[in-house]
Amino acid sequence: MARIPSAVVAASGLVGGYGVARWTRKRQLGGAVLAVAGATAAQQWRRQAGDRAAVALTVGYAAAFAGSHPLAKKVGAWPAVFGVAGAVALASWAIADRRG
Repeated sequence: MARIPSAVVAASGLVGGYGVARWTRKRQLGGAVLAVAGATAAQQWRRQAGDRAAVALTVGYAAAFAGSHPLAKKVGAWPAVFGVAGAVALASWAIADRRG
């Protein structure tokens, strides 16, 4: 089975979490998607880049989620989500995925 890059897992968690919350109107369900993808990405980050990098990327993932809310008031919900997802994916690739 091919390995899915952690950048894809993390970005998918942010986009998918928002999408699920919006389309189902169940914020908890979107939060579950966000959390599962974040935990999966964190495990990959730890394996690929070590504990310190995993902690930093996990904090970045959570900050991106939190930061998307005020950003959405300025640029709209989907552009904000795609923007922070792209930033997290780029950081994940630069710190963890390109090593592999």
